[in-house]
Amino acid sequence: MKSRNRYSLPSYPSWWGLRICCLFTCLLSTVLLEKTSLAADESATTAGQSLFTDQIQPLLTARCGECHNQKAAKAELDLTNAVGLKAGGESGSLVVPGKPADSLLIQKIVDGEMPPKGKSPLTKEEIKLLQHWIQTGGQLGKSNDSQRVSQWAVLPIFQLRCTVCHGTRKQEAGLDLRTPAAMLKGGKSGPAIVAGKPAESLLLKRIHNGEMPPRRDLVAASVKPMEAGEVALISKWIEQGAKATAVRSAVGGNQRDVLVSDEDRQFWSFQPPRRGPLPVIGTATAVSNPLDHFILKQLQENGLNLSPAADPRTLMRRAYYDLIGLPPSPAQVKEFLADDAPNRYEKLLDRLLASPQYGEHWGGFWLDLAGYADSEGIQHSDAIRPFAYRYRDYVIQSLNADKPYSRFVMEQVAGDELADYSNPDQVDRQTHDNLVATGFLRMVPDATYFGITNFVPDRLEIIDDTLEVFSSSILGLTVKCARCHSHKFDPIPQRDYYRLSAIFKGAIDENDWLKPTRQGGNPGSTDRYLAAISTTERNTWRQHQQSIQEAVATIEKRLADEQNRLIRLEQQQRIEKLPQAIREDVKRMLGTPAEKRDVILKYLADKFADRLKVTRDELLKTNSSFKKFHETAQADIKKSKGKEKPQPLIRALWDRGEPSPTYILRRGNYLTPGRLVQPGLPSVLTRGRTTLEPKPTKSQSPGTGRRLALARWLVQSDHPLTSRVIANRLWKHHFENGIVRTLDNFGRAGSRPTHPELLDWMATELVESGWSLKHLHRVIMTSATYRQQSTVTEDHLRRDPENRLLARMPLKRLDAEMLRDALLTVSGRLNLTPFGPADPIEARGDGLVVSQPSGGTWRRSIYVIQRRTQALTILDTFDRPQMNPNCVERMTSTVAPQALHLLNSKMIHELAVSFAARVQLEAGDERAAQIKQAYLVALSRPPNQQEVQLSLRYLEQLTSQWKQEQPEKSAEAPQQALVNYCHAVMNLAAFIYID
Repeated sequence: MKSRNRYSLPSYPSWWGLRICCLFTCLLSTVLLEKTSLAADESATTAGQSLFTDQIQPLLTARCGECHNQKAAKAELDLTNAVGLKAGGESGSLVVPGKPADSLLIQKIVDGEMPPKGKSPLTKEEIKLLQHWIQTGGQLGKSNDSQRVSQWAVLPIFQLRCTVCHGTRKQEAGLDLRTPAAMLKGGKSGPAIVAGKPAESLLLKRIHNGEMPPRRDLVAASVKPMEAGEVALISKWIEQGAKATAVRSAVGGNQRDVLVSDEDRQFWSFQPPRRGPLPVIGTATAVSNPLDHFILKQLQENGLNLSPAADPRTLMRRAYYDLIGLPPSPAQVKEFLADDAPNRYEKLLDRLLASPQYGEHWGGFWLDLAGYADSEGIQHSDAIRPFAYRYRDYVIQSLNADKPYSRFVMEQVAGDELADYSNPDQVDRQTHDNLVATGFLRMVPDATYFGITNFVPDRLEIIDDTLEVFSSSILGLTVKCARCHSHKFDPIPQRDYYRLSAIFKGAIDENDWLKPTRQGGNPGSTDRYLAAISTTERNTWRQHQQSIQEAVATIEKRLADEQNRLIRLEQQQRIEKLPQAIREDVKRMLGTPAEKRDVILKYLADKFADRLKVTRDELLKTNSSFKKFHETAQADIKKSKGKEKPQPLIRALWDRGEPSPTYILRRGNYLTPGRLVQPGLPSVLTRGRTTLEPKPTKSQSPGTGRRLALARWLVQSDHPLTSRVIANRLWKHHFENGIVRTLDNFGRAGSRPTHPELLDWMATELVESGWSLKHLHRVIMTSATYRQQSTVTEDHLRRDPENRLLARMPLKRLDAEMLRDALLTVSGRLNLTPFGPADPIEARGDGLVVSQPSGGTWRRSIYVIQRRTQALTILDTFDRPQMNPNCVERMTSTVAPQALHLLNSKMIHELAVSFAARVQLEAGDERAAQIKQAYLVALSRPPNQQEVQLSLRYLEQLTSQWKQEQPEKSAEAPQQALVNYCHAVMNLAAFIYID
């Protein structure tokens, strides 16, 4: 036998040998291809590194290095070396390898932001070079470690995609994916990752198999599967050892923020208010209080003076509308004019400030700032917020009680952190109010009750709107601009926005979301409602529910007793038809429980139980009297259950403990997180030291304490903005314009104050008065400036046409709610019942949205439901705004639909009928008396002689005309004419405007 060559193939069939040869060839080709690919990759890497070293780095140094170097580092960015470029700046990395369009470096250059104005822009060739470098991988140089993946690059991915089921609130299968240590520990199935071995990592296996996240749960959990690039990044991180590195540049601390200069902090509104000496003026004859010194100083410098004082009637009507939003009655006017005390006006102000209607009027202004609405908005369904009215009532009650503004702010920003509410059965009224107050941060439009509109980007919009409500209403700064980039006008870096959002994140966390609508189960577990109402209210509700349950039980027992009686009677009749010998045994069988029956009784049950069984349904079919009895009982049960009240809850915001980390989102994009930031305060307002120092106490609720620290900072006596902003708002509502006309922007792009020293004087006066808003009202309204006439002279038009210096009182139109409430008042149809659930509205077939009267009257406009998709027509017509997310300042328009509504509205006509009936009742049938009374009721003054003559002639002509046109109704003509006349009075400019 010949010896076989050791390298020769065995003698298998030729086809098998061919397969082996092909396999060998393929393996050899694969090895060669891999080597070729590796060589190509190495070559590409080397080429990319050379491109950076030879062309990119010199270009960046030459064109950008002047502002972005190790020393200057504008925006914390150094572009003069590979290390600085890799570190990135405030917003994180500048380069996304392979994606030039997503790279911040390219975006800034293309948008013309870099280099800044005044510097030569990059040429098209230079931009193309940078784009090519990024497209080919964005290599940084031979010695760089740009390919290393940090945990801070992958943790945001897990936070976005996985921790809803494997995080803070829920850890399915015992798995927590928030930290590398937790991943290495794993869950019930073992470690989630194996360091250095992505192919053996269970987490990646599940992702590749499509098991995680489960496709069937995506919408319910509002998450999306990982993108291919994210999976690749995680795989690379695991391959490199899944190391847990130290926190990278966690922004926040006691060191001065290099992005905000000392010069930035010198801007007027960033300095604490200071009370200087009162200005020296040429005459003191018109001065009533210190405010007048500041006004007169500027007036005299411009050759002007205060206008003469308004007459008492005008002043009284002005005060009524300004403080309670309603006109005075003729009796109240008469009482005021009859008082000859020198301080009658001051006493009037005190009465109005003490009126319960004060809070209803001024509460409306604050509800605008909070963006108050009784519905969620956004979605067409516009889900109702059943307990939103509690916040409305809280605001009204707080203002009526003259709650210090400092406390008012603290409760709304951090009410849940002011006291422990963990035992819902023991909640006092103050704790209840604290929680209700946090509704301030729950008012923005929110459609995240739907799965498809509840993803992270949707949630971030809600958070952004909430921060806008907070900053525009309390801080008076446009912080929102810094969500996507550092503020272009004010020294507010982008990281200040995210530091501020981190303060709120214990309660509003996009990765730990509570839905805005009731979800069932325990309140607060998955939704924004708490059962921590006051003990008194809870006991009252429980007693009410118990009384209904007892009433229902009584009716059900009566029904059951009658049913059992009839069943026994029917059974007796059926037994009588059985043989007499077994009747007694059958009766005994029916009266013996099944488990206690002997053999004989069991036999009888088998034979006769079904025959003797009588059901309610049979009785209803065969017994008409029982059917009627049953129907009556069921109607009574339904009526009783209709009186049940839903469990009283609070729509609140509360701290849920340690939240997820906060990252600066590059360009505001949730898919491109940058640096990690810590909770912090705006640098420009804190002298650069932004650290937040929560100081919880044992008496406070558990949580991070972040918002409480924020609230305490806001109400410091020397805070640059808090007292200034609210003092400016009060001034605006009295004088039509604020001292700073941009009410929500005290920054560089906002208006400069017309009277800066006056604004500071009022801000310090507010603080020194114990933050009393009513005190500031008194100061403003007792000034000679406020008591001026509104008459415009040629001198005014020539020297101060916009009335910025206040040489006269501005003429103001009634806002939407004031107009509706005034119409109800003069017609005698206003119901002053306060508080509670909002009054419903109805969309009629003619397109108008109206509120329905109760007992022939309507409540004030503040108590009418405010649906975002369905506004009351009269309020909408007269400029009541939609809250999106809030309203800092209402616009006043003059458009045809306003006049048409007042002329043609069925409701307005109905009110005119009531107005005329009131005039008839109070003045009698004499026409001149009716005219006078109509003027006194509507305008708080009697008509002059010319107005009387015109009115008499109008009434006479109209009465005569109707008698001719409708002779069969001639007796009704005088009253019809009066109705028409009263309708005309309600349309007068003198009624709609405040003089």
